[in-house]
Parts: sequence; structure tokens; C-alpha cells
Amino acid sequence: MTKLVLGLSAPILALLMAFLITSAVLAAAGDPVGEVWGQLLSVPETRNVGNIIDNATVLYLSGLAAAVGFRMNLFNIGVDGQYRIAAFVAAVVAGEAWLPGYLNTVLAVLCAMAVGAVWAGIAGVLRATRGVSEVISTIMLNAIATALVAYLLREAAVREAGSNVIATKTIPEDSRIPNITISDGPPVVDIYGFVVLAVLAGFLFWFVLNKTRFGFDLRATGRSTTAAVASGISVNKMTVAAMMLSGAVAGLVGLPILLGSSFSYGSTFQSGLGFAGIAIALLGRNNAVGIAVGALLFAYLNEQSNPLQILVGVSPDIVAITQGTIVLTVVISYEVVRRYGVRMEQQAVARALEQERDDERAEVKA
Repeated sequence: MTKLVLGLSAPILALLMAFLITSAVLAAAGDPVGEVWGQLLSVPETRNVGNIIDNATVLYLSGLAAAVGFRMNLFNIGVDGQYRIAAFVAAVVAGEAWLPGYLNTVLAVLCAMAVGAVWAGIAGVLRATRGVSEVISTIMLNAIATALVAYLLREAAVREAGSNVIATKTIPEDSRIPNITISDGPPVVDIYGFVVLAVLAGFLFWFVLNKTRFGFDLRATGRSTTAAVASGISVNKMTVAAMMLSGAVAGLVGLPILLGSSFSYGSTFQSGLGFAGIAIALLGRNNAVGIAVGALLFAYLNEQSNPLQILVGVSPDIVAITQGTIVLTVVISYEVVRRYGVRMEQQAVARALEQERDDERAEVKA
């Protein structure tokens, strides 16, 4: 019971601190604190719920990708570049329609995962063979991926008549993943069908890391490389494998958008999803369920902030402050709660030892 209370107190404390800090920022800027929170905490309409689920699906995959590296004590900052180059390759492969129907979809998904794994594997190899920090190498690979995709897009894309937007070939209808209707309307509200694959990815994340030998080796190496070596684990191989697995998951990040709404990769394809995943992985404590909660929270705040400028006259950027504050306060609150829990355990052990000594004294006197 105590462990449950401590586990719940950390996120509650974090959210309370984030609320107070954000309110202080709003008050200092002269913005209406009550109206802002009234809008952010209002019940979203059905169409907004659809947007929240769609956004959370993408953010969840991004968080899983970052969490794989974190569990190995590796900071994969390159999720943003990995998903962009993977989504581009998937768009090209699916647009060519080399296979019929959903076989073409499967091929595109596998290609995206393979490209993401290879791109992240570069940083893994550099870390394992040359000791290059994965933080530096993945940041550099992000810039390279952005430039490379921009160049390849100009070479492979089809320009729409009368538009400045360039994009790859449109994915055939029989290769798209159908959306799931959650409301018959009006208006009709759909969510990405890829949400099913995102849930499956979350289950596999949990299963592989917690129920397999590979997952045990990965977690053991992340906690102590010395102990891992003593156990016969190849740290270099695990480093490369963990980075490639993280990149493979990152390759899925852009696919809900690609296969569920845009159906091509163009110059307007959504960016910045990889960096949000890092924050969500930290918020979710690298746990599959925790990451899902973090993704939903971030998606909810993003959606609710859209009308802030119109309804309240406050920039929606306040949500970015709130999200960043939540991440910081979660880290702090979990550490505070952890230390409090350790102190409680120490006090309990001390009381038990004192009671044992008292019993021994009583027996001697008797």
C-alpha cells in the first residue's frame, strides 16, 4: 500500500508544481490565469478527441523509440532525423506500389524500420568502436538526415500543378491503412488505424525488455557495464543493437501520418516529433504505460491550446512552457519521493532492529 501511495504521489506532486509554476508565469506576464486554465482543462469535443488520439499515437511511438535507448543508458537524440528519413523511404516505396494492396503497406513499414535502424546504427557503431558520444553523433545525423531528405525529395518528388508544395507519389488507396470511426457525427470523427500497431509496439516494447534474455542483457548493461562484462555480455554488441532497435521504432513514428492522412511525403510533412518523444519518455519513466499517459497528456495540451489566442488572447506557446515544466518537475518529484521512500525503509529497519534488541534484553532479564 505504501509503495502504491508513493508511486501516485510523484506524478501528482509534479503536476501540482507544474500548475503553480505555469500560473506564476501567466500572472507575471499579466495574462488571465483562470481563463487560460479554464480553456486548457475544459472537456474536449468529439472532434478534438480524435485529434488528441491521433497526435498521441505519433508521440507514443516517438516516446517508445527514445525509451529503448534510455533503458540502455543511451541518449538517442536522433529520433527526429531517423523518423524523417524512414518516412521518406516508406513514402517512395509505397508510392511505387511494387506489391499489391497491403503487401505494399507491409513492405513500406519494414523498409521504414530498416532505414531507421541503419541510420541509428551509425551512431551505435561510432559509440562502440570509437567511443563517440551518441548525443553528439545523433544530433549531427539529424542535420544530415534533414539535408539528405531535402535533396532526395527534389530528385524523386512530383510537383503539383499550381502549387509550391512538392511531394512523393501518392500512395495507392489499397495500400493505405484505413482509419477507425469513433463517432458517426455529425461530424464524422476518425482516428488513425495505425493506433492498433502503436498498441502492439507498446506491448512488444514491454515484452522484449522485461520477458526476454535480450531485454535483460540490455537493462543490465544500462545499469552497470562492469557487471554486464562480468556476466559475459558484449557491451559493444548491446550498444549497437540497442541503438538499432531504437531506430527501428523511430522508423514507425511518421507512418501514422503517412499511411493515415497525408499519403505522401512532402515539404510540409510534420517535423519535430522526435524531440517531443524524448520528453515523453522521461515523463513516462521509460515505461510503456507511463509513456502512453505522457503522450496523451502532451497531445491533450497541444489540442486544447489551439484556440487560446482567439478565445483568451494568450499565445499557445504557454503550453510549451507547461510541458517543459512538467518534465522537469516529474524528474525532481520522483527523486524526492524515492529519497523519502528510502528514508522510510531505513527508519523501518532501525525500528525493527531496536525492537529485536529490546526483546533480547527482556529475555536476559527474565
